[in-house]
Amino acid sequence: MSLNLADLTGYVEQHIGEFHAKRIASFETLKLEKLLLRKNPYLFRAKHLIMPQELVRSLLDAHLSLQEETIFGDFLEGLAIFVNGKCFGGRKSSTEGIDLEFEQGAVRYIVSIKSGPHWGNSGQIKKMRESFKTASRVIRQRNGSVQVVAVNGCCYGRQGKPDKGDYFKYCGQQFWAFISGQPEFYTQIIEPISHRAKERNEDFIGRYADVWDKFTSEFISLFCVDGKIQWDIIVRLNSAMVKPKLQKSKLDII
Repeated sequence: MSLNLADLTGYVEQHIGEFHAKRIASFETLKLEKLLLRKNPYLFRAKHLIMPQELVRSLLDAHLSLQEETIFGDFLEGLAIFVNGKCFGGRKSSTEGIDLEFEQGAVRYIVSIKSGPHWGNSGQIKKMRESFKTASRVIRQRNGSVQVVAVNGCCYGRQGKPDKGDYFKYCGQQFWAFISGQPEFYTQIIEPISHRAKERNEDFIGRYADVWDKFTSEFISLFCVDGKIQWDIIVRLNSAMVKPKLQKSKLDII
């Protein structure tokens, strides 16, 4: 099996639009109140944001950064499974906690795909290890002669010591080489990913500007007096034992 540039480009052109569409969709149901409830008001106060426009933009950017990491991570996971399928006949796993399975000789690889190397805390890593153990046990019950190797694959970054004892951690170049068999493959995907990026980003910027304007106007009416941010009201909304009710022209904090 092999993967050529046309295959790679075709997959990206077919699926990269989903990433951009989901970026825009992340704003469609977003409400200013929910945005303020999800973020740490003390952090934004410590950043000395004094203009409503600045604060609203910081809130939107913080929301967007988290959304983009998740959305693009899903795209990269799909790309990795596609690439491995073309190169080694791999497939998306149906086992919980495992994203990709493929064979090379007598070895069955089970792979958990993450965006970057610093993806989880100790509890999340423990859960991944447990998923590896469960999947390995099930596979060996079906075929006692197969060698199962667990891999945590990260789409970017690097890892100095891949051998973690009960699994391997491959990042960046090492990961893409592992699933494709091509040492320089990690550099070959960067250009196809930019497919129609300029026009799609222009659409996104237009939607972003609309939401920014709308939320800024709403924020000023609810949380500002003479143009000054009333931080105590924001903190009450975010953290009071009894959540206050938002009204059109003021925050009812009684």
